[in-house]
Amino acid sequence: MGSSSNVIEVNDQNFAQEVLQTDTPVLVDFSASWCAPCKRLAPIVDEIAAETAGQVKVVKLDVDQSPAAAQRFGIRGLPTVVAFQKGEPVGRHIGLTNKKTLLALLGR
Repeated sequence: MGSSSNVIEVNDQNFAQEVLQTDTPVLVDFSASWCAPCKRLAPIVDEIAAETAGQVKVVKLDVDQSPAAAQRFGIRGLPTVVAFQKGEPVGRHIGLTNKKTLLALLGR
């Protein structure tokens, strides 16, 4: 899964450090390499990461490679994007969507 330099690849080992233990708002893209809608969402996520660099941390997690984090947050459909504030999920969208909807999860 290719992604822009502004999107951080996370996994089960560093999820807590990168997402839950930061004061920065975080947008997590739960996806998988085989998921066609995930691939179509990736450029939108990359664009948000570029536009909000320094204000929002944008991360991507492959649910096949890191199932524990996906299971912990009840990810059942892909793609699922979850916004976190101070380690708590504050918004969620399941399925392909647009930039406006994802920014709204972050309160922007």
